[in-house]
Amino acid sequence: MRIEFDDKLDFSDVLIRPKRSTLQSRKEVDLSRTYTFKHSSASWTGIPIMASNMDGVGTLEMAKALQTHQLFTCLVKSYTTSDIGSAFETLNPNHFAVSTGTSKRDLEQLKETLKNHPSIQFICIDVANGYSEYFGDFVEKVRGLFPNHVIIAGNVVTADMTQELILRGADIVKVGIGPGSVCTTRIQTGVGYPQLSAIIECADAAHGLGAHIISDGGCTCPGDVAKAFGAGADFVMLGGMFAGHIEGGGEVITEYHDTMQRTKDSFEPIYKERKFVEFYGMSSSTAMIKHHGSVADYRSSEGRTVKIPFKGNVDVTVLDILGGIRSTCTYVGAPTLKQLSKCTTFIKVHRQYNDVFVKEKH
Repeated sequence: MRIEFDDKLDFSDVLIRPKRSTLQSRKEVDLSRTYTFKHSSASWTGIPIMASNMDGVGTLEMAKALQTHQLFTCLVKSYTTSDIGSAFETLNPNHFAVSTGTSKRDLEQLKETLKNHPSIQFICIDVANGYSEYFGDFVEKVRGLFPNHVIIAGNVVTADMTQELILRGADIVKVGIGPGSVCTTRIQTGVGYPQLSAIIECADAAHGLGAHIISDGGCTCPGDVAKAFGAGADFVMLGGMFAGHIEGGGEVITEYHDTMQRTKDSFEPIYKERKFVEFYGMSSSTAMIKHHGSVADYRSSEGRTVKIPFKGNVDVTVLDILGGIRSTCTYVGAPTLKQLSKCTTFIKVHRQYNDVFVKEKH
């Protein structure tokens, strides 16, 4: 047993220090990035924000909506080859990835999908624990089978395993264990790593090898997305922030909450309509029962199921996020997203903002 005593930081532990800027308007900020990937040598251009491959987030409809903004979507693992084929003509292969687990069945489905749709460029190999030797072997196998595809692999949170996955064939490493809004891994297992420090350490390791990372999880607002980019993330993946929209395809639950309102002579109930969507972690019992029929007796749930407010079309959320990042860039004098990390200085804080008038969340 050993203890590391140096500080490990999360998004809520820091703010970005403003700096003198020559930018006159948020309109001047360019959020587009162009990357060339280490193993596949493929190039990609777009705004490097990703929808997570979670139920209610990584859907075909979400991919269609986000690609209009030059954003990216990692599709859920449960989509079959025919599911993808039914929507393929409306999808831009530069802006989505097919996701896979590591079982033999997963590999066969991946082969079938890529055989039927050879223009698909991105593969997301996704497991909760990227530290197993078997996972590294699987990444290496997929690289051998698909040498020209862009491979995303994760999740990990340390520099050594980031480098290991890159050397095994990953172009992009997904970083994050436990920071998600519906993830309970840290409670259930005691394992995790504060997300900001994970980004800083893993980005440094990946960039030294000419590869890239995704910050996956922990963002609650546009400011957190900006902090992730400022810490060195090449892509930022969002789950909860993209959940609850029409494009997620979940059932909209309508509830009526009564409030007592004074009339001239008495209090009378006034019913207020509220709409919600169910959102759950992909290691939750909800997800395991939905996709596998039960929770296996050798494992426990590592995710929660919640109701979140229905948010309507995702376009509104996208514009809010992009506007926030552009504003960050103007505060620190970064004319492009590429330069944001070079212009970022973090300061440790005990309080991010004044929430005295923030209404109770329902």
